[in-house]
Amino acid sequence: MRDILRILIPKGRIFDKVARLFDEAGFPISLTERTYRPLIGAPWLTGKIMKPQNVGELLELGSHDAGFTGLDWIQESRAQVQEIMDLGFDQVRIVAAVPADLDEQALKSRRLRVATEYVHLAEQWLQASGYPYRILRTYGATEVFPPDDADMIIDNTASGRTLKDNGLRIIATLVESSTHFVASPLAMADEVKRTRIEELAMLFKAVLDGRERVMLEMNVSKSQFAALVTGLPSMRSPTVAPLYGDSGYAVKIAVKKSDVPAMIPRLKKLGAADIVEYDLRKVVP
Repeated sequence: MRDILRILIPKGRIFDKVARLFDEAGFPISLTERTYRPLIGAPWLTGKIMKPQNVGELLELGSHDAGFTGLDWIQESRAQVQEIMDLGFDQVRIVAAVPADLDEQALKSRRLRVATEYVHLAEQWLQASGYPYRILRTYGATEVFPPDDADMIIDNTASGRTLKDNGLRIIATLVESSTHFVASPLAMADEVKRTRIEELAMLFKAVLDGRERVMLEMNVSKSQFAALVTGLPSMRSPTVAPLYGDSGYAVKIAVKKSDVPAMIPRLKKLGAADIVEYDLRKVVP
């Protein structure tokens, strides 16, 4: 098994994003209905689908080598794992929220009923904040507990819209979270597995960087070349090649997608012609 890297992939909304990441990195994932063991397009990779809440603890135990889960669940489980990279997927906040009409000053005057899936994170924050409390562990749909069954909830939110729609207001943010690629300390102590994990991380980063950038290719005359190149942003330096007939140069640069709308008019003013924009698959500095 030393040559096989055992990967945990979370079920639910994270799965599709992780599967796409593997696919763009060159390792397509296929998953037949009602199975928990996807096929990954590399003989040295095996996968298993698990809830994100379980990923950290299973990696700590060493029964799997690497996986994907939210920072919130790593902190909630207090699992000892090694963080490889933050993928930035599914950005959420773990927040404390109360009914909109509840007076905050009254919260500490009684023992609060606090509904949450995040028991350890909740207890840590409640104790530090000086709240008397009783935890009601939930298994989803935490926002429906107040006001009948809970005075406060501690839950994840992306925009806060669901909380607001259920008559709740946020009073504190406990954790900011996103999907992380993490590894078992046992796997990272193994040279072969550590190398595989680091290679995967390099490819993942190349894919994520590629999603944020495009390639701009343009032609420019010799007389306008110096002004154009001076005004170009670039990862390092532009790629330049002479045009047929020695009439000028072809120039390529990789730039952030967000910069393109302002950049193309500026390039035109600097003398660029025949500007072509195309997507990048991977960017490896």
